[in-house]
This record gives sequence, C-alpha cells and structure tokens, in this order.
Amino acid sequence: MDEPITVGSPAPDFTLQSSTGEDVTLSNLRGQRVVLAFYPFDWSGVCTKQMDAYSANLSDFQSEGAHIFGVSIDSAYSHRAWVEARGLGFPLLADFYPHGAVAQQYGVFNAERGHARRAVIVIDEQGIVREVIMAKPGEFPEVEGVCSALRGLSQAA
Repeated sequence: MDEPITVGSPAPDFTLQSSTGEDVTLSNLRGQRVVLAFYPFDWSGVCTKQMDAYSANLSDFQSEGAHIFGVSIDSAYSHRAWVEARGLGFPLLADFYPHGAVAQQYGVFNAERGHARRAVIVIDEQGIVREVIMAKPGEFPEVEGVCSALRGLSQAA
C-alpha cells in the first residue's frame, strides 16, 4: 500500500462532482480550511456511522472555519441518494472516474480492494496538508481528533 501524503506537502488540486451536482475544485477553496474525509463506500456500516457522526457534529467543524467533504469512489448519483437518505449536512465528492484518482494522489487508495482507505486530510488556508489521520480497519477518525487538528491550525497562526 502507498504511504499517505506527507504533512507539509501542498495538497494536490482536483475537481470532483459533488452530491449537490456541482463540481468542487480544491484550489477554489484557498483561503479556507478544508477537511477531506476519504472513506470506502456509501451505504456501508462503518462509513454510515462515520458520515452520520460528522454530519451530527457539523457545527464543530464549521466553528473551526472548515469545509468538510466526504470522498469515495461512488458516483455522484449514489452520493446524492445517500445524502438524502441519511440527511447529511455536507457534500460528498465522487472520486468515480478515473477510478480513485484523487485517493491515489493523496496516497490513501487501497489498490488491492479498489477503494479509498478511511483517512482524513486537514488542509490549511494556503492549501498545505497539515494533518493526516489514518483509521484502522473497522474504525474511523473521530470528530474530536479532527477538530483538535483544526484547533492546532489556529494555535500555529
């Protein structure tokens, strides 16, 4: 397996279709904090718990000045249905085609299984990777850990 992107590296730019039907381009978010929550699949058990937890605590991310996006290999159509079914409060991005290309750029693609590994990448206002949180199989990066990384950006400023 590839190693995840190194903290301190520029975040690779990308444009992906979101569950809202709009394209999201990372470089258009410069000047803002971004949390990329990579996960394997929509509709799966641990992924559902992860995205539900992030949605339930969305105000915690927002209070730290961050935009959060879920990223998986599922299509924008699957994402849209999942967002509506779960009532998720943030967009999901489709790393659908080329299959897993963004997850590969960030070093979190599981080529053996054909999906993203569960990982959270915290990107600062200048587009620099400031935290990489990898989860063990069956677990996900907890809200508090991600928010702690975001608070660390404020303290470093």
